[in-house]
Amino acid sequence: MSSDEDESMSEQEEQTKSGKEDNGSVLDYIMSLESVPSKLPPHLELLKTRVLCKIDAPQHTDTIQYSGAYAALGVDNSIRLDNFRQNFKVQVNRLTEDDIEFDMIGIDPALANAFRRILIAEVPTMAIERIYMANNTSVIQDEVLSHRLGLIPIGADPRLFEYPENAGNEKNEKNTIVFKLHVRCERQQPRITVKSNELKWLPNGSELPSEDIKPNSSSKPKTFTSFSCSQDSLPEFSGNPIAPRNLDIILAKLGPGQEIELEAHAVKGIGRTHAKWSPVATAWYRMLPEVVLLKEVEDELAEELKNKCPVGVFDIEDIGKGRKRATVARPRSCTLCRECIRGGKEWEDRVALRRVKDHFIFTVESTGALPPEVLFTEAVKILEEKCERVITELS
Repeated sequence: MSSDEDESMSEQEEQTKSGKEDNGSVLDYIMSLESVPSKLPPHLELLKTRVLCKIDAPQHTDTIQYSGAYAALGVDNSIRLDNFRQNFKVQVNRLTEDDIEFDMIGIDPALANAFRRILIAEVPTMAIERIYMANNTSVIQDEVLSHRLGLIPIGADPRLFEYPENAGNEKNEKNTIVFKLHVRCERQQPRITVKSNELKWLPNGSELPSEDIKPNSSSKPKTFTSFSCSQDSLPEFSGNPIAPRNLDIILAKLGPGQEIELEAHAVKGIGRTHAKWSPVATAWYRMLPEVVLLKEVEDELAEELKNKCPVGVFDIEDIGKGRKRATVARPRSCTLCRECIRGGKEWEDRVALRRVKDHFIFTVESTGALPPEVLFTEAVKILEEKCERVITELS
């Protein structure tokens, strides 16, 4: 091997060695740098997580969804399932027979609104759909009476019934509930009020003949339903007879000699088809209020601040030596009336009104068809089915 080749190989080895030393130094430099920030600065964190409620209008109401919004600061803003599981919470604050109030923490506004819309329009219930009018001599028209009957909440679990279209045109014990109403005001008697308690459940199905009965006919007339068994023989209804949820709903008023005789058939449906199938009287949410005192508010100013608030958010505490100070006692009661920050810029510098973007106070009022806590679990199941359907179509 020549001396020239020996020199070239030695130069390559030196370059390789120097390159490794350079890479090593760069790596050492990178490793010696300070840690990349994992949290936003306080002022950016405030704008990301809070709605600032100023005297004229709220500010920073949008939610930042873009994963690289804070990439320049080294903060990952992407939505991660493990973070959602860790931060998401549901806290029940009030539960009665008719309504429920609970907090949903760590959730996006779009998802909260999806629950609201599903509760109103997609959770099924039972409602009166068909009216067979045998006699109506009252002053209320047939169509108006039918509309009033349709809006009566029916105390029947819709999960025990099928949609009527699943059985074609057949009206059987699995998809139809039959009620009978027959009220008459006798002559020379005072006027009577017809209420929803007059609706009587017919567990054996319709009793009205669906076709003209021939004279001297011995065959049993065909009715509007085809029940194979009595509904009260089923275990689901044996100890829980079906009836209207409220028994004092006024349907009509009858004068002497007037009469109403009809059959009402209730079927399963959803509020998107008609409001009578909506299971909630109302379902709404609001962001958690956050009231912060930026400065100490004492003595006369504390009394003035307490008197400003019409819902009693603020309270007064004694700090000794005859002095007193304002405190935020009930921030959840804040209705964002902004009375506490009216009266000049000095009050805006003392009190800050905010809303937490990922903390929602949900209120659900049931019509009575299903308990309010069951309504929300049914809404979760429907949303889950929608997600599975989307995943299946995309895969």
